[in-house]
Amino acid sequence: MDVYFVIFIILIGFVGYAFFRTGKRTIKPFPAHWHVLLVKEVEFYRGLSADEQLRFQKRMMQFLSEVYIDSVNLEITELDTILIAASGVIPVFAFNDWHYNTLSGVILYPDNFNEDFEFSKTSKSKRIAGVVGTGRLQGKMIISKKALHHGFKNDNDGRNTAIHEFVHLIDKMDESVDGIPEILLQHPNVIPWLELVYKEMESISNNKSKLRPYGATNQAEFFAVASEYFFESPERLKKDHPELYSALSKSFKVKF
Repeated sequence: MDVYFVIFIILIGFVGYAFFRTGKRTIKPFPAHWHVLLVKEVEFYRGLSADEQLRFQKRMMQFLSEVYIDSVNLEITELDTILIAASGVIPVFAFNDWHYNTLSGVILYPDNFNEDFEFSKTSKSKRIAGVVGTGRLQGKMIISKKALHHGFKNDNDGRNTAIHEFVHLIDKMDESVDGIPEILLQHPNVIPWLELVYKEMESISNNKSKLRPYGATNQAEFFAVASEYFFESPERLKKDHPELYSALSKSFKVKF
């Protein structure tokens, strides 16, 4: 696929979003039939009380009023929209007044892509499932539809690409993607958190961890990998990495 075509599509989306932002933000009513899809597809939502589910629904619609969703070479379905919005809400559900100020839009690709954002059958090294954009893609998240849906399958693998990328955005709220989310961590907890990160990364490198190897790449990736595991398989994380589970539970203000 021609990389210039992809850039053109992204720029069109940006222009559309800019137009959207100039008008009054309207939070649309939550479509009642989405509840059934959420119960079926999103375990986090399924585990909430009825009142909390209503709050989750409102948070989803707020998210969708602030972030546009576009696609390349595919038609966006209702379930795509639901899963993207749910991915954005889950890690910050405990924070009532939360806005992804560094995110303007999410762009959905049919499949994984390479560094040039190509995803055709002839493209090489299609190893990227999701990314938070920089440079010309600043303010955008690009994610593979295949990875998006896989993340919500009940396969208990501790992986959820969309949540992973939203956690990077949380990390980025202090203008630095460094694995130290200052918005979640109280200052006295930073040093203990870093000590825990270094210990857990060493365990990954020595094949003594249940976290996937990508978590040993750097502090930022460790935080994202550990967080997706926390929301995807909390009971397993509590059993295998109790100290890490406790730290993330305090940071996200969530107990499973």
